[in-house]
Amino acid sequence: MEQQTTPSEPTISKDLMPIELKDRKWGIGNYFTLWMGSVHNIPAYITIGGFFALGLSVMQVFWTIIIAAIILGAILSIGGHAGTKYGIPTSMLLKTSFGIRGSIVPGVIRGVIAAIMWFGFQTYAGSLAVTILIGKLWPVYLTLGGDWNFFGLSLPGLLSFLLFWAVNVVFVYGGMGILGKLTNILSPIIYIVFGGMAIWAINLAGGITPILQYIPKEMEGNVLFVFLGCVSALLATWAAPAVSISDFTREAFSQKAQTIGQIAGIILSYILFAFASIAVIIGSEIAFGTPIWNVLDVVEKFDSKFAIAVSVLTICLTTLSVNIIGNIIPAGYQLASLFPKRLTFKTGAFIAAVVGIIIMPWKLMENSTSIFVFLGVIGGLLSPVLGIMLSHYFVVSNKRIDLKGLYSSSNTYSYRNGFNFKAIIALVIAGVISLIGQFVAVFKPLYDMSFFTGTIIAFILYSLIAKKRTANPVEDEIS
Repeated sequence: MEQQTTPSEPTISKDLMPIELKDRKWGIGNYFTLWMGSVHNIPAYITIGGFFALGLSVMQVFWTIIIAAIILGAILSIGGHAGTKYGIPTSMLLKTSFGIRGSIVPGVIRGVIAAIMWFGFQTYAGSLAVTILIGKLWPVYLTLGGDWNFFGLSLPGLLSFLLFWAVNVVFVYGGMGILGKLTNILSPIIYIVFGGMAIWAINLAGGITPILQYIPKEMEGNVLFVFLGCVSALLATWAAPAVSISDFTREAFSQKAQTIGQIAGIILSYILFAFASIAVIIGSEIAFGTPIWNVLDVVEKFDSKFAIAVSVLTICLTTLSVNIIGNIIPAGYQLASLFPKRLTFKTGAFIAAVVGIIIMPWKLMENSTSIFVFLGVIGGLLSPVLGIMLSHYFVVSNKRIDLKGLYSSSNTYSYRNGFNFKAIIALVIAGVISLIGQFVAVFKPLYDMSFFTGTIIAFILYSLIAKKRTANPVEDEIS
């Protein structure tokens, strides 16, 4: 197979240019391990704790996780097709469906608003683990500063936040190669640590039977709607990576590699996650007599400093992995795309990281259900973008992209003054329908299922109103 020709355009950063097939190094193993850290992280466990707080039973939570995993694996592999086929990042792929100028709208929603919010949230979550780790090794650390606080954050909390923030930035500057090595190292450690935590919690609860016989609190609302809302909430935690999946599949040397790797990795990781999260959350509640929705609070109760250190370090690394992969990399690419003459990927990522401090993300973890408001908004904002991207690539364009037109001054993706108003209209309508339930009670079920609402409505609406385009595909592709 011949290699793709690489278009040239002086105003476009080299970070945004297509990656040629000969330069792609990622295979099944890379994609199999890529998302393991993203599955096993602090916000994910907090989300599961929230499911129990809503009144779901053990088996309902288990099937919520498994169904979400199957849907997610399909979305990531299908959504990553364009990135593998053409080697382009998400910021350029957005131009094909929204227009050269119109892509700024979804780009800002995903690469700036959502990515930076998630980056700050994950950074704060990871910093909690850092505080526990340092506090166990150096107890005086927890008393530094006394009652002093920075907008609600104690001095140890602030120092831990800045330390974990700095580690994130260092890994970004290390490039995709060091990230790939990190995910490969994490894979076996994740199974050992979280498997061990599950066994510890089961023993603490007196066996698996008490956990399976756990009686949940009384559920408010329709069982089906609550169940689907929880599936949607779990998928909403992946809305940002789902939209930006091409940033990673452009590194794949074949469609088979990214498809098999992602589906197998996601499903297997979530099976372990289901057992571990349920065992840890319910087992600790049975043992200690009170719901513990934050996995870090469980880790603090271990009676071995070594076990605490290994567990917390692993949680830090998994949170670091998902933060870099799902948040700071897309933010860096998007800012570089918005200001191609002034910013590179790394400078864009650094700016996003700084803003991640300014938004004071520690306000998002105040109780067991506050995360659902955050996830509902994120799902409502990003799922319409995903629906439109999938519709345009698979339905409207029949998996064809004119690379030369995309990277040159031709009018292939200019639409009307650089905007594809049909995509913008579909985005606004689907977004409003997804989010209006936050303000109008009768539409609340649509808001609770915002990921499904936004994706499905946007996909159908855009497919109906968008006309077929006759973009000339490149001749040399990865099919």
